[in-house]
Amino acid sequence: MIDAAFSIRRRRMLSGAALLGAATLLPRVAFAAEIDTGDLASMTGDVVPIDAAERGRRLDRGRALMAANGLSAIIVEPGSTMVYFSGVEWYRSERLTALVIPADGEAVVVTPFFEEPSVRETLGIPAEVRVWQEDEDPIAVVAGALRDRNAADGAIGVESTVRFFASDGVAQALPAARLVSADPVVRGCRMIKTPAELALMQKAADITVAAYRWTWARVREGMTPGEIGALMNAATAKLGGRPGFSMALLGEAAALPHGSGKPQRVREGEVVLMDCGCTVHGYQSDISRTFVPGRAPDDVRRVWDHVRMGQQIAFDAAKVGVTAGAVDDAVRAHYETLGYGPRYRLPGLSHRTGHGIGLDGHEPVNFVHGEKTALAPGMCFSNEPGLYFPGRFGVRLEDCLHITESGARWFSEPPPSIDRPFG
Repeated sequence: MIDAAFSIRRRRMLSGAALLGAATLLPRVAFAAEIDTGDLASMTGDVVPIDAAERGRRLDRGRALMAANGLSAIIVEPGSTMVYFSGVEWYRSERLTALVIPADGEAVVVTPFFEEPSVRETLGIPAEVRVWQEDEDPIAVVAGALRDRNAADGAIGVESTVRFFASDGVAQALPAARLVSADPVVRGCRMIKTPAELALMQKAADITVAAYRWTWARVREGMTPGEIGALMNAATAKLGGRPGFSMALLGEAAALPHGSGKPQRVREGEVVLMDCGCTVHGYQSDISRTFVPGRAPDDVRRVWDHVRMGQQIAFDAAKVGVTAGAVDDAVRAHYETLGYGPRYRLPGLSHRTGHGIGLDGHEPVNFVHGEKTALAPGMCFSNEPGLYFPGRFGVRLEDCLHITESGARWFSEPPPSIDRPFG
């Protein structure tokens, strides 16, 4: 991930993404303070949340991986991995909350005394909750939990986002322990999505596409990214998704993959690149579209077709047993035959072909040169091989896919042409 940090920055950037058709834009109208979404209805009536049985299977899988990798326990702080294993939706502060999952025995949640009732509200597994008072050391409570689970003298896996003060504190409190990466356990579980997870990701993608269609009909010439983003977010919420990010890049700004703070307005004949997503019970969508209001210039149309072919090349290459890096290599090799690059140089594809996705918008691993992880059923990725021309325009199409035994399968279908952004 450029990753967790980038994901936060992107959501704070231009709060806008708009879908505009090929037809001539209508004159701009005053932007309403209240957005009427009365013609939309929730799409989530059939959604099945992750339940206790599913989380129990995750814990079983995690413990099996601990045994296979010689770990006595793993330590997790609040975030998506804590949600994944325990259901606990919490935040990080100077007051430590942590989850200890031992290879043998019940999980332990360590949290401040006064936070225990709140933490228990989302706790979705059988677990002991141990509290600490304001004048007590939370690290000592974590160390005590590890001792009581016979995990204090072995290799303890630390999840990759755990803060230094917590991991170093445990190392000091348990000198006989050896702290190592928890990646073999966390990645080994989270990278392979179950049918229940895939269903939630499919629903998130469906909602994002429906929100794009609704927004498209309401965009007017002269709108700003913020105004367009407000439409997209309102539609997403009404359709039952939790708005995640809505970014619109207009004209020259579309050549900057992650945005520009310069003033932008929708203009006929200029590129509109949007990147939007939402969550359904925490699982994410991430879909990008590029098109032109009015008639698309010939050079933009040609590049759009190149990018659509790049997407298809990546999709066709993404098969079980192929390395994730080989998918990126296949796209880049084709782009170089068209005169782009070489490698990650501009003009051309200046970023990787895609990233993992699930509870986080960016997860391991990536479709990027040199990545040796072999693809397996249940892995999920974005597919977004853009082409960028600084000072002129950029084109990115992004749809997510998951790996099956018979090849890749789309969560959202790519558009057929620049003139038909939704088919």
